[in-house]
Amino acid sequence: MRKVLPRSFFDRPTLLVARELLGKYLVRRDEDGAVRAYMITEVEAYDGFRDKASHASRGQTVRNTPMFGHPGHWYVYFVYGMYEMLNVVTREKEYPAAVLIRGVDGYSGPGKLTRALRITRKQNALPATRKNGLWVEDRGVVISPRQITRTPRIGVAYAGPVWSAKRWRFVLRNPVSPERRSTSSRSHLSKPRRDLRASFG
Repeated sequence: MRKVLPRSFFDRPTLLVARELLGKYLVRRDEDGAVRAYMITEVEAYDGFRDKASHASRGQTVRNTPMFGHPGHWYVYFVYGMYEMLNVVTREKEYPAAVLIRGVDGYSGPGKLTRALRITRKQNALPATRKNGLWVEDRGVVISPRQITRTPRIGVAYAGPVWSAKRWRFVLRNPVSPERRSTSSRSHLSKPRRDLRASFG
């Protein structure tokens, strides 16, 4: 079973969306037509104006405007002069919330995964759909609560003792992806293969 996640999936409480993104697949179609899919293994939730770790805590700006938009759209921003950070917007329009995709099967670290999947700010504010070449699929993988570890978010000490301690980082323990494949839209005969590229920690 392969089902592209609809907007309604993201139009729900941010923490729920974050947990349920674990085990889903981030799918990228390159300009040459090749399609790559990777199981999502690590995410962080950023929820609302009160969340001092969120870009939205100081109000709407040019950069964070996508967070105030429709759920199921991408929010991609640039940090440290080298990394693009991929987030998907959650909750209702005008309520700023998003989930940061921190890791996928094979790539650990939000900047490393966007570089590997060639995700840039060109995807910023676009809906997560096949048409735009970057989307999320449900492939029938069932994740039990025992497989999920919750911790405080990484690198948010600036948010103060309360908000930096929120256990809003969700990590899939010992993920075993039933498939990690690289296929081409020009051929439906491609077989699943193990991706032997190095994992960046």
